[in-house]
Amino acid sequence: MIHTALRLAAILLLLVLFPAGPARSQLAEIRIADSRGDWGPPSPYLHYPRGPGYIRMSWIFDTLIWKDREGFIPALADSWEFNPQELSYTFNLNPEAQWHDGRPLTAADVAFTIELFQRHPYYWVNVDHIDHSEVTGPHQVVIRLQRPYAPFLADVAGTMPILPEHIWREVADPTAFRAPEAFIGSGPYRLADYNPTQGSYLYLAFADYHRGAPKAQRLIYLRSGQPMVSLGNRQADLAQISPEMVAPLRNQGLKVIQDEGGWNKKLMINHRRAPFDDRRFRQALAHAIDRREIIAKSQRGHGRPASYGLLSKDHPWYNPELPEYPPDPELTRALLTELGFSPGRDGFFQHNGRPLQVELLVSNITASGQSAPDRDGEVIKMQLERAGIKVALINLEQATTDQRVRSWNFDLALSGHGGISGDARILNEMISSQHGAGSVNSARFDQNQELNRLLEEQLLAMDPEERRRIVGRIQELHAMELPAIPLYYPDSYSAYHPARGIEWFYTRGGIGKGIPIAQNKVSLLNCNHPAP
Repeated sequence: MIHTALRLAAILLLLVLFPAGPARSQLAEIRIADSRGDWGPPSPYLHYPRGPGYIRMSWIFDTLIWKDREGFIPALADSWEFNPQELSYTFNLNPEAQWHDGRPLTAADVAFTIELFQRHPYYWVNVDHIDHSEVTGPHQVVIRLQRPYAPFLADVAGTMPILPEHIWREVADPTAFRAPEAFIGSGPYRLADYNPTQGSYLYLAFADYHRGAPKAQRLIYLRSGQPMVSLGNRQADLAQISPEMVAPLRNQGLKVIQDEGGWNKKLMINHRRAPFDDRRFRQALAHAIDRREIIAKSQRGHGRPASYGLLSKDHPWYNPELPEYPPDPELTRALLTELGFSPGRDGFFQHNGRPLQVELLVSNITASGQSAPDRDGEVIKMQLERAGIKVALINLEQATTDQRVRSWNFDLALSGHGGISGDARILNEMISSQHGAGSVNSARFDQNQELNRLLEEQLLAMDPEERRRIVGRIQELHAMELPAIPLYYPDSYSAYHPARGIEWFYTRGGIGKGIPIAQNKVSLLNCNHPAP
C-alpha cells in the first residue's frame, strides 16, 4: 500500500516537475468505472497478477512495441528487425523518448530491464530464453536469444515494461520498492494518486510523451458498485456492462462493443490429490457438468461453451477435432464405479466407507476481472450431486481463492482468465508448472510427457504452419487430460460515451500477451506511428 505521505510526495514531485494545465484540444478527464477498484499499485512488481493490474501499470510504463486494432505498432521502438541466422532482434528506439523525471530513455535502460527481470523474475514476462542484450548505440539495442522463441514479439517486446536504470539499479528487492520513484515510467500518463481503500487511480498526462501529449489531461479509475449506473449518469465514460444493459445503453446513445472469446471461465482441479490425480476421474467430472445449463442458469444464456483444448474457438489455430464430454450423469456414475467407488444409501458415492465429498471454491469474477454475482458454483454443485458426488460450496473473496489455488489448498475452484485468443504461448502458461509457476490460473500439470515435449517444441517452431500443427496436438492432449475444465466464454461487453471523442476497442488477440479488456492506451494517444 502507498501511504498518504508517499502519495502526497508523489503529487508534489509531479507538480514541481510538470505543472498541470491541459494542452490545447485535450479533454479535462476520462473516467473508467470498475466494480472491484483496487488492483494493486501500478508498478511492475506490485500490481495484482491479473489483467486489470497490468492494464493500470501499462499507462505509466511503455513497452518496446504495442498493439492497435490490427497488430503490432511502435511504442518505445520506432522499428525492429529479426535476424534468423543470429537469433537476434534489433530495436531502434525513438530518440525523443524520456522518463517522467525528464531523463532521456536509452538503449541501456532496455538492457538493464532485461537483466533485472532475469535476476528478479516478473511474472508477466518470461526472459529465460534471452542470452544477453547489446547496446549498439544510444538508441539501438540488440537482444540475442539462446534458442528460437516464436512468441518473442507478443510475449516480450509487446509486454515487457521498460524500467529506468537510474532509479532501479540500486533497488535490492524490487518486490518491496514502493517509493514514489517506483512509479516513474515513460508512458503517456504519470501516477498522481493511488488509493487502495477507495479503489481509485489518478493519472496525469505526460506532456512530453514522445508520441505526443495524450487526449485527456487526467485519467481516473473509480470503484463503482454499479458501473452501468455510473455510465448512465455520466460519472463514468467507460465501463464493462452486463448483456442485459446492451439495448438500454444503446438507446441512451452510448456505444457498445463486444469482445471475441478472449476470456474463459474454467474449473480448476487439484490433480495432485486423489482421486483428482486420475485422468478418468477428471473425465467423469466433465461428463457430470452440463456447460449449456450453466450458461442458461448462471449467465441467462449469454455465453458459449468453451473449447476443452483451452485455446479460444475464435483463435485462428483453434482445433475443432477434440475429445468431447457430453453431459451424462449415468456415464459419470459408470466411470466412478470403474474407479472403485460405490453408491451409499444416500445416493452419493463412497470409497471404503468414506464418502466422496469435494470442496468447490467459488468467488465472483467475470471477464476483465470485474466482480459480479453468478450462480456457476450453485449449478455445478447441483450437477455433480446429481451424478452422485457430494459438494461443499465455499464462497471466498477472489484473492483468497487465488491464494488457495496457488498453494494447492483446494479440491475444485472456479476461476477464469484471458489470453486464449492471443499468442499460443498461453497454453504453456496455463498448463505447465515451468511456465505457470506464478500464475493463479495455471493447472501446473506435468504428468503427460508428450504434452510437456510439445509445449516446449511450439515455442521453438519459427515456421507458423509447423507451430500450428503442434498447437493443434497440444489442444488434443489438454482435452484428453483435462488438468482443468474450460467451461464457457461469457458474452463480454463494454460501453462508452462516443460524444467524448474517444474510441475504445477490444484489441485483437488481447492487450500485451492477451488481455481481453477494452482499455488500450492507444485510444488516448494522438499520434501516427511510423511503419516498423
